[in-house]
This record gives sequence, C-alpha cells and structure tokens, in this order.
Amino acid sequence: MDRITTHQAIMFIINFILGAGILTLPRTTTEKIKTPDSWIAVIISGLIITVIAVIILKLCQRYPNETFYQFNQKLLGKWIGLLLSLVVICYYIALSAYEVRTMSETTRLFLLQGTPTWAIMMPFLWIGLYLVLGGVNAIARLLEIIFPITVLFFLAVMFLGFELFEMDNLRPVLGMGFKPVLKGLTTSSLSFAGFEILLFIFMFMKEKKKVTKVPILGVGIPFIFYTITVIIVIGSLSVDGVVSQTWPVLTYIRSFEITGLLFERFDSLILVIWIMQIFATYVIALFIASLGLNQIFAKNTHPFIYGLMPVIFIVSMIPKNINEVFKMADIIGNFALYLFFIMPMALLIISTVRERIHEKM
Repeated sequence: MDRITTHQAIMFIINFILGAGILTLPRTTTEKIKTPDSWIAVIISGLIITVIAVIILKLCQRYPNETFYQFNQKLLGKWIGLLLSLVVICYYIALSAYEVRTMSETTRLFLLQGTPTWAIMMPFLWIGLYLVLGGVNAIARLLEIIFPITVLFFLAVMFLGFELFEMDNLRPVLGMGFKPVLKGLTTSSLSFAGFEILLFIFMFMKEKKKVTKVPILGVGIPFIFYTITVIIVIGSLSVDGVVSQTWPVLTYIRSFEITGLLFERFDSLILVIWIMQIFATYVIALFIASLGLNQIFAKNTHPFIYGLMPVIFIVSMIPKNINEVFKMADIIGNFALYLFFIMPMALLIISTVRERIHEKM
C-alpha cells in the first residue's frame, strides 16, 4: 500500500481547505455580519475547526489501519455504516462537481470568455482522472508543488496592493456588539470545509503516533491565509464595496497596478494559481469518493474512477448560472458542516463507550 509522510498529510488538509472559497469569503461573511468584523468570525471559526480536527485525529488513531469507510461499520453496525458511507461518497461526488464547475466559471469569466462551459471542464476532468489513477502518492507530490507556489504568489500580490488599505474601513471593532459576529460563524466555518480529510488519509500515513501537528498546521495555515485576506480586502474595498462584488478578492487585485514589474496586473496570474488550487480540491474529492466505493464493494478502484467521470460531469452541469453555483456551494457547505461537526464527536464517544464496556467484560 502507498504511504505518505506527515508533511504530505498536512499538504492534503491545506490544499483541500483552500478551494474556491477564498475568492468569495470576504463577501459571504460580510453579507451575513453587515459590519467590518468578518475577520473576528474567521478567527473564531478557525479555532473551533482546529479543535474538531484534533478530535478527528484522536478517532483515527483508534483505527490506524482503516479509513472512515471501514471503521464506521464496526461502530454503527454494517447497514447504518454502509448507508453513512454512501452519503459521504455522494457528498464528495457533489463537491468534485462543484469544484470543476467553479474552475470552469472563473476560467470562462476572466480568461476564456465565450468558451462553452463543457469545453473548459473536459480537460480538467480528464487530467484529474489521470492523476487519481496514480494513487495517493501521485496526488501528494502534486500538492507539494502547488502549495509553495500558491503561498508565495498569493501573499505577495495581497501585500503589493497594501497602499489601498485604510484602517478606518475596519472600524469600529465590534461596533454593533458580538451578535453579528455569531451570525457569520456558520458562513466563515464553511470556508474550512475539508478539515475532515484525516478520516480518509490517516490510514496511508507512515507516522501515526505523534502527529498532533497535522490537524493544527493543516487548519492553521488556511486560517492565517483567510484572516489576512479578509482584513486586507475589507480594509481596501470597505464593507459596501465587498458586498457589491461577486469575486471581491479579484476586484481588489484588479484595483491596483505596479509599474516596472514583470507583471503590472496580477488578476490573471492569481487566477492561474487559484485554478491549480481548485483543481487540487477536485482531485482529492474524486480520490476520496473512489476510495470509498473501492472499500465498500471490495473491487479494483480504477473502474470506479472512470465511472465517476460522467456522474461528476452531469452533476456539475445542473446549476444554470453563477448564482445557482453559489447556491450549490451553500448546500454542500452546510451539509458538510453539520455532518463532519457532529459525526466525528459522536463516533469518538461511541468508540470510547464500547472500549469501556469491553474492558469491564
């Protein structure tokens, strides 16, 4: 069986969380909160998600050589476990479809105007298929390449436009009290969807004991990314400016030019980098869905990977426009939040109780 290092496991979590969400995060949270305090909601959400990710790690350490698809049947019984596994597989199929569609929409809007959606999606689908056929190691190596490029360019571009930043746009802090921030917690937590991936990749890790840094760094690095992004974008565009833009991060990047550099405008560069990031999320989701089918039905993974391609394409074409794509994102995000918030804690409690009962017997 393929094995991945602790560093590669961290890359899986980071790249899976950093999907399309960061491009819209300042708008989605500010729409709910209606004050400049979105960054506080992001910080609180990040801390809550980190705790849940550590709980997931503790659960996985009880079943080090099995994925969620296998150990949930031990805890819940064969049929309930099987049903839950199929629900999770459907979630990852929907997530794959959403990521492919978002990739297509952003590419068509900013880079390839007038190109049919399906024509942009096809290359992504097939390249992702080729990568997933290579297994977990091939995906891990790609993630190790994508992540440093993303960090370097994204943070550099965010800080290059810092002259637009005005501290007054972030004031007053908690001017309307703490209640609006609480309203934004659900939305800001959605941007961390992907923290649950340890349930599926822990089995592949070489080192399985002292690995608390995996969930902490895996969630912590996107948490820093998100906080910096929200502060800079709201500070530069103001609350009203952020709410009125579909892609506020790209609007911010388009609002400044640096003369004399190799690139004077950075929006196309950021889009290329972020398309790679969305592609990484799509590939991981496809891998987890096909892994689930493989482990449930005990068959070769490859036919399942090929079989998922038309399903993902059909699901990705369901939204008719960009607004419906955002609605799809909300449905998937809310489902993930409730499923992966409650389920790991419930399974850990069941596992602990069963262990105690077994010891007494």
